[in-house]
Amino acid sequence: MNILESDSDRLLAAVRTILERKGLVSTPEVHEQVAITDAANPGQGARMVAKAWVDPFYREILLEDGTRAAEALGIRMRGMPPLGVLENTAELHHLVVCTLCSCYPRAVLGYPPLWYKSAGYRARAIRDPRELLASEWKTVIPDAVKLRVVDSTADYRWMVLPLRPAGTDGWGEDRLAAIVRAGDMIGVTVPEV
Repeated sequence: MNILESDSDRLLAAVRTILERKGLVSTPEVHEQVAITDAANPGQGARMVAKAWVDPFYREILLEDGTRAAEALGIRMRGMPPLGVLENTAELHHLVVCTLCSCYPRAVLGYPPLWYKSAGYRARAIRDPRELLASEWKTVIPDAVKLRVVDSTADYRWMVLPLRPAGTDGWGEDRLAAIVRAGDMIGVTVPEV
């Protein structure tokens, strides 16, 4: 036994061996999925947002079935929980949180930021979301705008389609994608020009 090998490393190796022996998954398939997950980043979600802002047909698909919309852009979703997309409007703002742990749409946003997993963020997002957004991200949601907190779960992941900023008419998808941040797709920030 390698003294640098942790219990979790040995457990992972044992699970992979069992899955392989049962013919459920191969080592190359495991490596492929790890590579896909490691390559995921907020730029993928930003591409989805930008396309939805300029293409009404794609926007409709995105809001109906986020998984299908991601795959339409070449983002691999096999083995991932379904992806739901919540549309922010002038009357409604969404904030995504995972109240139990850190369920996050990794396939389209990459790994979650550390604060997303923190007990403080999770508790404050439920208890006083407006104060959390204003104090931590300087995102002020007017009282006239309904603020809806949505729980991302192990069974269903959520991301936000932010409201397109004013002054971006005529912008192409690449330029629009460049202004979309991970926080905009969680609802803690809004895109800025």
